[in-house]
Amino acid sequence: MSELTFEQMLEESFKTIHSGEVVEGTVIDVKPEEIILNIGYKSDGILTRNEYTNEPNVDLTTVAKPGDTMEVKILKVNDGEGQVLLTYKRLAADRGNKKIEEAFNNKEVLTAKVAQVLEGGLSVVVEEVRIFIPASLVSDVYEKDLSKYAGQEIQFVISEYNPKRRRYIGDRKQLIVAEKAELQKKLFETIKEGDVVEGTVKNVTDFGAFIDLGGADGLLHISEMSWGRVENPKKVFKVGDKIKVLIKEITGNKIALSLKFDDENPWKAASKKYAVGNVVTGKVARMTDFGAFVELEPGVDALLHVSQISKDHIEKPADVLKTGEEVTAKVVDFNEEEKKISLSVKALFAPEPKEEDAEAEESDADVVSVDIDAVIASEQEEASEE
Repeated sequence: MSELTFEQMLEESFKTIHSGEVVEGTVIDVKPEEIILNIGYKSDGILTRNEYTNEPNVDLTTVAKPGDTMEVKILKVNDGEGQVLLTYKRLAADRGNKKIEEAFNNKEVLTAKVAQVLEGGLSVVVEEVRIFIPASLVSDVYEKDLSKYAGQEIQFVISEYNPKRRRYIGDRKQLIVAEKAELQKKLFETIKEGDVVEGTVKNVTDFGAFIDLGGADGLLHISEMSWGRVENPKKVFKVGDKIKVLIKEITGNKIALSLKFDDENPWKAASKKYAVGNVVTGKVARMTDFGAFVELEPGVDALLHVSQISKDHIEKPADVLKTGEEVTAKVVDFNEEEKKISLSVKALFAPEPKEEDAEAEESDADVVSVDIDAVIASEQEEASEE
């Protein structure tokens, strides 16, 4: 038997490798564009930047250092120059495919950073496998601008897995919908009418504001924003404001809110402040042909009938009054139950009636009965139609 030469013995001491085989190597040297590994073969392995990752312009000296160990796949045993070509990204992709398949089958929630914001959605990478999340599946509401997601870590599930076509579709929307449904369930289990809760202004419209209560939105109608008058909700609230609101009514999954807290109700002390015979001062809030509504304080309006504005006859309030003008008048009627107050400037100049004339005064032609609530409701209806 012939003896083996040194070169033959040395060659036999190295393992045999094959293309597609996964091996472990030790980093010998690192350059910005390639990593050199000892894989226990007669030739060292070369891992280029293109075969390390799909990410552009990665400096490999930032991801590996001499002495590190890593698993790689044999791409080519001999590149023609005696070097072994290696790949890491294809091994990672194989493993990523396996992970995505398992996540798809098990409906597992994945977490990944948004790699790209595309025109039609988001692209995320899971172990070198790109997953596309269409814009319609990014959120439960339409979002025209997706740029805010750039670089963010997001959670999603795999809704479509097709490795043959390399089609992997992610869905974030269903997670958001499920989470909101759970939050809504918990919210309705804990709140009741009369509770005071904190919320965040989500949207403001001409007729009110929608308040996020942490699981469901409630509507704060313009008529419930204050005991006084609110002309424009957008001048009072802005998106993101934190406010405490009263849950006025719950109907199914609809929540009506209010800022009219009972302890702030101006009508609680109105019977003394605006008793018949008291002289009061207020500002003209609005006018109609039959009279002017005077705001005595926020939430308390009184009617100054056209016949009670002056001792002299006038055709309409606008002839002698203007909105915002201060008016001093006497309270001639107070109805706490219906929250109605009637004023008279004319009464300031009239002599106190004699007791025997009281009955006659009640039938005086100048005393006019007007349904203030009906007038206000009519004005609000006309305003909403405009």
